[in-house]
Amino acid sequence: MEKETLISLRGVSKAFDGETILDNISLDIHDKEFVTLLGPSGCGKTTTLRIIGGFETADSGEVFFDGKEISQVPPYRRLVNTVFQKYALFPHLNVYENVAFGLRLKKTPEEEIKQKVQEMLAMVNLKGFERRRVTTLSGGQQQRVAIARALINHPRVLLLDEPLGALDLKLRKDMQTELKKIQRATGITFIYVTHDQEEALSMSDVVVVMSGGHIQQIGSPVDIYNEPVNAFVADFIGESNIVDGFMLADRKVRFSGHTFECLDEGFAKNEPVDVVIRPEDVDIVPADKGMLNGVVSSVTFKGDYYEIIVDVQGFKWMLETSDYAAPDTTIGLFIEPEAIHVMKKSEFSGQFGDYSSFSDELEHLSDPEEEEEE
Repeated sequence: MEKETLISLRGVSKAFDGETILDNISLDIHDKEFVTLLGPSGCGKTTTLRIIGGFETADSGEVFFDGKEISQVPPYRRLVNTVFQKYALFPHLNVYENVAFGLRLKKTPEEEIKQKVQEMLAMVNLKGFERRRVTTLSGGQQQRVAIARALINHPRVLLLDEPLGALDLKLRKDMQTELKKIQRATGITFIYVTHDQEEALSMSDVVVVMSGGHIQQIGSPVDIYNEPVNAFVADFIGESNIVDGFMLADRKVRFSGHTFECLDEGFAKNEPVDVVIRPEDVDIVPADKGMLNGVVSSVTFKGDYYEIIVDVQGFKWMLETSDYAAPDTTIGLFIEPEAIHVMKKSEFSGQFGDYSSFSDELEHLSDPEEEEEE
């Protein structure tokens, strides 16, 4: 069944201080979907959200809501509510009054307010917190109050800008599950901004991957993970080994000095390509049985698997496996045809996928705590 398009961006561009943040992007968002805008800091995802909400105006392009052009409609006249990372609750009001605030502005009858506030608090698991001051609540509880307050007017769309960024890991996981449940229960379209890949994959119906003011790929979490369109998407969504290769023929690709069967077709004969193999899709076999051979550079125990870096002809591969291999030993790598994903060369070719300088510390340092000065 064709889903109803609720929001359309057409050729939207935006620059700040002469720097292009969004470069001619077009995007359709369908009714009742959980859509996540995903990408690194500065990619344009927050600006996209703010243009949908009416907090920014595009320099060019059009924004449609339910078929009507809304670029000049102010935020308060749009059927959209926003939950920011800094929850912007009213510190002088208790939980009940924070949630009731939007209804009071509309002069809703007291009985109706009471019923709706109770419903919302039950939905966000805050029953019994009505009289608590919001300043005494934990970050996760404040987050829930902000969501209840945003949902009580039943907007068509809820915009969420890095709303879990300030929470610790366990709480983030719990809230991811809660948000997905709430979205399903209300049928409200959620548009969610994050730079956290795991968050995007676990919650969304549709993921929009952005980089440098452009949309790189739109698809379901499974499609984005299994069928990335270029090296940027493959690298940004989880770990990836990305090696240079060329297509000998349909279903035959050569890389790292070996010819492999694969499932890809439709490339030109001998076309240079990027080849993606996920770390969990490589099997360790004895060196004499391997399609490729490599020397183990490092082994890190991760609890339920080993993360092994292997030097294959000077290119460092990452493997995630339950099989242990000792450092400095030579191992064979075995790769099934369905584990190989072939992509066309792009502007991102050669930038990603070699784990020569990889370390968890570097990964952690490059993950900004405070996101988006867009």
